[in-house]
Amino acid sequence: MKSRIVLLYFLINASSLLAQNKPDFWWKRNNLRVIQMNLPAYEAATINADSIVADLVACSANTLLINAGGIMAFYPSQLDFHYRNPYLKDNNVLADIVRKCHSNSIKVIVRFDFSRVHESIFKAHPDWCYISPKGERIINTDMYVVSINAPYVQEKAFKIIEEVINTFPIDGIFLNMPGYQVNNPYEGKYHGIDQNAYDQKRFAEFSGGKALPTEENKADPLFQQYLEFKKTTVEDWSERLHKLVKSKNEQIAICTYSDKFVDIIRHESQSMTTLPYWPYTASDNVGNAVNSFPDHIISNASIQQISFQSRYNAVEPEETRIRLYENIANGSGLDMSMMGDMRGYEDERSYPVFRKVYGFHKKNEAYFGKYQSVAQIAVIAPGAWPNGEPMQEYRGIQLMLREAHIPFDIVEDGQIANLEQQVKGYKLIILPEITYLKPEAIRILKEACQQGTHLIATNRTLFDSPETLQALFGAKIEKKDNDGAGNYLVPDDRSIFKSFKGQSMLFWKFNLGLYDLSGADRKLLPVLAKGRPGPPEIIGGHDPTGYYALGIKNHPNSKAALFPINLGRIYYMHGYQEHKNLLLDMIHHMLPEIAQNFQTNAPVRVETVLKTFTRNTPENQSKNTPDGQILHLINLTGFSGNTYFEPLPVNDLQFRIRLAKKPQKVFTLTNHKPLNFTWKDGTLSLSLARLAEFESIVMEW
Repeated sequence: MKSRIVLLYFLINASSLLAQNKPDFWWKRNNLRVIQMNLPAYEAATINADSIVADLVACSANTLLINAGGIMAFYPSQLDFHYRNPYLKDNNVLADIVRKCHSNSIKVIVRFDFSRVHESIFKAHPDWCYISPKGERIINTDMYVVSINAPYVQEKAFKIIEEVINTFPIDGIFLNMPGYQVNNPYEGKYHGIDQNAYDQKRFAEFSGGKALPTEENKADPLFQQYLEFKKTTVEDWSERLHKLVKSKNEQIAICTYSDKFVDIIRHESQSMTTLPYWPYTASDNVGNAVNSFPDHIISNASIQQISFQSRYNAVEPEETRIRLYENIANGSGLDMSMMGDMRGYEDERSYPVFRKVYGFHKKNEAYFGKYQSVAQIAVIAPGAWPNGEPMQEYRGIQLMLREAHIPFDIVEDGQIANLEQQVKGYKLIILPEITYLKPEAIRILKEACQQGTHLIATNRTLFDSPETLQALFGAKIEKKDNDGAGNYLVPDDRSIFKSFKGQSMLFWKFNLGLYDLSGADRKLLPVLAKGRPGPPEIIGGHDPTGYYALGIKNHPNSKAALFPINLGRIYYMHGYQEHKNLLLDMIHHMLPEIAQNFQTNAPVRVETVLKTFTRNTPENQSKNTPDGQILHLINLTGFSGNTYFEPLPVNDLQFRIRLAKKPQKVFTLTNHKPLNFTWKDGTLSLSLARLAEFESIVMEW
């Protein structure tokens, strides 16, 4: 008996000792306030460590991201294959910056870009560089794009990183433009799949002797194998880098845009080049990443430049402010990227925004960064960087939910298989034109549906898996691509479609798939024919076509609804409320309780983000039990569709929120003043007299 007690005592104390000795990685606090100074070569002649640190301190920044090497060395590199910045005069400037940042408790992440080499390196080693199927190089002035499988990236890049780590006591490395390069983004030109001899050899080894494809054709099995080859080779390089860096110092954070062998996933809020503009870019980016990669720290950068062609003009301060507040609300720290240092910057209009928002975060960081979701709905994202029509469909669905103040999570489509229990925990999953899912992800969705998770899918979702469409939705595709301009939909069942008083026909455009919904339990939204276009005297003829725009299949514990139409895209592009109401009415039909969980009279241009929080303090690093809930309010009333103005103040906002237990106190973070509230039957009721640009309401247990 005594021996068992001694053994138990030893095990308890050993586990406690291991927990105490677990490395306390600095980035795990998730309280980053990053300022990135993307230095043009010529600024190496004028940068000054004292002024840089003074500007960082004035902005309450706690992390600097600054150039080190790759395209060119911003320090006196001793490597003959590492092109040295010709403007560099002070050989000690980077060392001084790191030292003086550290003396002010500011971490330093250094930037590497191994996507290009100087012309002098190219002339000595042309075999290191990219070559297109047409024999073209990708060139920006005197910089040549490299091939990832050639010796520069596979060998020399590691020596450059090792030299920097051995020379400077850095806190992190950031990799810009990692992976395969097929575009010249600075000129907007696509060049094609790299045909470098090293790529040819490595792909032949990978594929059993096959030649590289020359066209990106997803229907081509060879191209699909090439995609797997790219993934494998990038992950191999990333793993080797991780081993090198951590062997030098495990406290050096690795930061880039991917998730494998990375400590900090970086994303970017960039200015839009096409209408409609998207004011939720930071909420979109961070919401996607924090839910898809819950074991990583996310840092979403507000990119200040208008475009690659307009680097010296920054986005409007009001847009910057929205991005930064959305970062805070969704669980990222703060991150801003600018051209050059802050002295003599060509567009300083956002400086007061940086100082204000970064200072607010510093003052209240105990309430930020350790969040858990309260959402019962998940929207599946088409990748980390959606584009094209799938992006429009995805954003339109988001827009409907955000304007209705319905909490939801975003989960990247490729991560479903890695998040099985999380996915199965949602009451409703929305698939906005998610055209392809891996077999494992499909299995998880089917099991979630059987266990009680409702599904809503739109447009061409799962078109390449007929068996899944039939099993989940009772649908067969007759014609998935069909121009719906001129057709009408009839909101027929008013027990579901309660939002259409005064309307009997809903106009349509964009895609309207023609599906056989005979396997569904209900067919709704009859599709009317295009009729007779022309002058008023001859119009009409909108007769039923026999097709429907909604099918609902009943499962033992859930429902699965399919809208084979561009429901999200039409709202994203045109914003007619009738199309939003189709989705909202369907959600309330499936989850009638959703309306009781969160209620507010806030205008649609007030973004609401509700989370549970754990106080983010050093002593709470391993604590996961929540300390309460926090409601973030971001005022977007200054966004007019294509311009950003100062937001209009909003008065007398009312909220009713279902909470797990009664809060002990409720207060605002902008002034730390208490708010009066009432508590009845598990529901908190409170009011906010005035919302300016942003507010966080803390409900502390």
